[in-house]
Amino acid sequence: MAATMCSASDMRTGGEMATCAAMCSNTAMLADTGMRMMMRPMGMDAEAMRTMLAACVAMGTACAAECRQHADMDESCRYCAMACDEMVAKCRAMMDAMPA
Repeated sequence: MAATMCSASDMRTGGEMATCAAMCSNTAMLADTGMRMMMRPMGMDAEAMRTMLAACVAMGTACAAECRQHADMDESCRYCAMACDEMVAKCRAMMDAMPA
């Protein structure tokens, strides 16, 4: 949700925040897809889930870094960076808990 809100805020500011807006939109979409996959445990393939979690970690890390560049002037970027950090930590914890 924080990434979606940040993206919407970035789009209102114009072209200088286009990269951040796109990064936040992509992060939100990827996280939503990952969540939907987890809600279907009967059809979950462990390797596919690990790959999705790794993608969420990569995208969340990149989005947090992008948002941190603007965090001092945009509150939604600050919240988004914190939310991305939390998502990354939770995805890593899930990956660590999954059987090999």
